[in-house]
Amino acid sequence: MDYENMRVAANSWGLVYLFILFVGVLAFTFRPGTKKQAEHTARILFEEDE
Repeated sequence: MDYENMRVAANSWGLVYLFILFVGVLAFTFRPGTKKQAEHTARILFEEDE
């Protein structure tokens, strides 16, 4: 396998890897039951220190 074939394979598999990672991040973000946690995280900056 020469450099050119390895580069093409790395480009195509890299694209597949990044697409799967993107779908995984979306699934993690929009999974059921995270609304309460997301709302709490959004309010952390506005809570008073105790």
